[in-house]
Amino acid sequence: MDGTVGIRSAARAMLASALPLLLAACGHLLPSETQRTATSFESYEAAGQALQAVVPFKTTVNDLKALGFDIADSANVNVIPYPELVARLAPHPNIALDELDPGIRACIQAQMACRAYEFEIGVQQRQRVGDFWRDFLNFRRLTEVSGWHLRALLVIRSGVVLFSNFGGEPRVARSELRVNPLGPLQPSGEAAGAILTR
Repeated sequence: MDGTVGIRSAARAMLASALPLLLAACGHLLPSETQRTATSFESYEAAGQALQAVVPFKTTVNDLKALGFDIADSANVNVIPYPELVARLAPHPNIALDELDPGIRACIQAQMACRAYEFEIGVQQRQRVGDFWRDFLNFRRLTEVSGWHLRALLVIRSGVVLFSNFGGEPRVARSELRVNPLGPLQPSGEAAGAILTR
């Protein structure tokens, strides 16, 4: 009998000492997600350096492809129609044509022979952090979002770049917190509230 009690006491002691480790390990069970646009660039800086190598009226479409910006790759490039392009490049009709950037001026003069391509590239990582059980039971969910995002505009006529520009977020770092007082019952409560307010 004493042996059985001793075994139970030892088992309880082992469980008590292992419980904090188990709870800490649960944090690794929180979901994570990575979204990556089709691109060979590992960072905003790398993509920006490639775009800074573009020389208006000199860089060709083949040069762009070698730099990592292939206009034939529809996975990460949008073709901008000419009317929208003019609205973007010369939004104020009161500005004289000769006051515009030479590449923009050449594009407007070329009209439909001018094409613009907008690249959207980057990486976004979403990692849920915090207390596993509060997250699992839907009481409190904290998500850390990180990564980078770059948008580049390339204006081309007859296979030659006339104008280029880029911007974006070199460092994405934000937190998204969702608190649900009803925990796992929150969706039901929201659905019932929606029905009552109709």
